[in-house]
Amino acid sequence: MNKKKVVFLGSKNIGLECLKILYDHQYKLNYEIIGVLTNTKSENIQKYSAKNNLKILKSLNEFLNLDKVHITISVQYHEILNINCIKKAQDLAINLHMAPLPEYRGCNQFSLAIIENKRIFGTTIHKIAEGIDSGDILFESRFEVPKGCWVEELYELTYRKSLELFQNSLSDIISMNFNSISQASLKKERGTSLHYRNEINNLKKIDFFWNKDKIEKHIKATLMTGFEPPFVEIDGKKIFLKK
Repeated sequence: MNKKKVVFLGSKNIGLECLKILYDHQYKLNYEIIGVLTNTKSENIQKYSAKNNLKILKSLNEFLNLDKVHITISVQYHEILNINCIKKAQDLAINLHMAPLPEYRGCNQFSLAIIENKRIFGTTIHKIAEGIDSGDILFESRFEVPKGCWVEELYELTYRKSLELFQNSLSDIISMNFNSISQASLKKERGTSLHYRNEINNLKKIDFFWNKDKIEKHIKATLMTGFEPPFVEIDGKKIFLKK
């Protein structure tokens, strides 16, 4: 049987860990990684690819010029794929989205889940379609949000659950063994929303006229290592809040 040809698009630590899983299972599941596309910030993915002789693609145009692609796998890739990129894969184009769908499409899902007092969160592997995180759901994992959870805790929990989901689903992805569930069919039951990266600034802006619980909730939802902390604005200046 001919090996399936797989292209990986990804960034960040979660992208690197998924690429490692993908690389380690090539022989067992009878596929080969024929290209890796990432961004300039993801040096860890570039170094890992170079070390393991994986072809590093320089652009989506180079991806489109590949001779044959059976499966495209995206994990935290930084660009929205157009229809030509989506259809490049003959069998399947999928994305790992670290949130439950269709509830949280787009960005800021961890912060919003805490602000909205969600007791259940999740992570999803879905088909890539035109639009943001809008394709059919193929695999998902749902889990309880710990009581009093901070955003960093929820991110780390989702990170672990996402890696588990990816590893446990990989064989079925390669063999095309799954049932597709349209997000439209779940909207009434689960609800839906779409959020953009720049909305986080409004979530971080604290108003001292809010009640104590609301202030605490917004701090828990937006205070994360490596990012600008929540703040109050006084005379046009940001006063940052910390633990």
